[in-house]
Amino acid sequence: MLMPKRVKHRKQFRGSMAGKATRGNTIAYGEYGIVALEPCWIRSNQIEAARVAMTRFIKRGGQVWIKIFPDKPVTAKPAETRMGSGKGSVDYWVAVVKPGRVMFEIGGVDEEVAREALRLAVHKLPCKCKIVSKADLEGGASNEN
Repeated sequence: MLMPKRVKHRKQFRGSMAGKATRGNTIAYGEYGIVALEPCWIRSNQIEAARVAMTRFIKRGGQVWIKIFPDKPVTAKPAETRMGSGKGSVDYWVAVVKPGRVMFEIGGVDEEVAREALRLAVHKLPCKCKIVSKADLEGGASNEN
């Protein structure tokens, strides 16, 4: 699973996911990508499941880029614990994703293979997403969503 090697602060506030993604909203490396349509937290195991689904489908061809990293710790208290006695321990790590963020990119394969691999990966993610090509984002089609 992805997680930071070390962090300055062990526990974080929950924060807000308001607004659209201003960074990471273009396809930089590949030809096709997955764009988030709603804000969400994506766990490290969901990122890994999507990566495995894509790389299994494209077999040995092409290349996959993961453009999100789970750097936010989420805490949880044990089951059947009374209120109080401080904040829980770190349970898992999430990547904060805003609408318009390109999460995965794929390149080096033809279009139908890339779209099917990305479709399989979208089913592993907890938010609504769409599959876009580099030409779609250059035209500014997804910036209205």
